[in-house]
Amino acid sequence: MGTVASFTTPCNDIGGIEGLHLAGLGEIAAEGGPVLHMVRKDSPLFTGFGEVYFSEVEPGMVKAWKRHQRQTQLFAVPHGLVDIIVFDSREDSPARGKLVHVRLGRPDHYRLLRVPPRLWYGFCACGDGAILCNCADIPHDPEESERLPANSPELPFSWKDWLER
Repeated sequence: MGTVASFTTPCNDIGGIEGLHLAGLGEIAAEGGPVLHMVRKDSPLFTGFGEVYFSEVEPGMVKAWKRHQRQTQLFAVPHGLVDIIVFDSREDSPARGKLVHVRLGRPDHYRLLRVPPRLWYGFCACGDGAILCNCADIPHDPEESERLPANSPELPFSWKDWLER
């Protein structure tokens, strides 16, 4: 498994990967449970609206690998914890070959992760499962995305090793 840099505080160009951004999100205490912010159209991370969907991540399961050619992802995890791994394989990128780890979820890691096009990503739930919300800037188009199996030798990362650590 390649070297993985972990990030937990908000920053731009995480790990030197251009366009990969992490921002804090607000929670408003309210009777009956908090109100959780995700994204506003005036956020510097917002690039447009295509669709919003939720991905349920079962305990011990990995959802990997995926790469979009045009779509930008905005990920937040309102329930549970998720480890997200991002790999930069872009030939024109100074960060080519870098792996980055970001943990998202509540209560301590409620943040917004922006994944720009052409980066590989995958994720797994930590603990009892999670729900990941994605606000994508274009509607789903199966023609603009690629998938690889979680154990693909094309990426320098082992989900098996990650889950067993």
